[in-house]
Amino acid sequence: MDIDALLPRGRTPRDYLDVVADPRIDQDGLRTLARNPYSFVRLAVAKDIRTGAATLTELLASEFNQWDRTYLLRLVAQHPQADRGVLLKVLQEADVLLRQPDARPYAAAIVLASRQELEPHEVRRLHGLPGASRRMRRGVERALARRP
Repeated sequence: MDIDALLPRGRTPRDYLDVVADPRIDQDGLRTLARNPYSFVRLAVAKDIRTGAATLTELLASEFNQWDRTYLLRLVAQHPQADRGVLLKVLQEADVLLRQPDARPYAAAIVLASRQELEPHEVRRLHGLPGASRRMRRGVERALARRP
């Protein structure tokens, strides 16, 4: 699918978001949009339920500012197409961020705890990291307790 053919000549942010949601866009189109220089487009791709695991992995490797990075981690952690491999990458990145001052991937950590693909001990290792707050640890434990 040629994405440029779907975009008008004078492109606005709304046009890009409309293209991401366009039902004619296939996995290749979503992968192309995941390489877009605009972070809001890449985040929209991460939200789209059609986005496959390979594209989610590619999104995790792309550049984002700190706020968008933590939002991306949560989006990918809760994404229905995220498999164990993708979730392990999110877990690894949450681990790295929790070792940095001012990084707060708390929502991603809590969502990861709710995912059956990860073992409880894998998520609990985030508890002991320097950036782990008491509220995050409680949220992780609640999410683990709600698992079937």
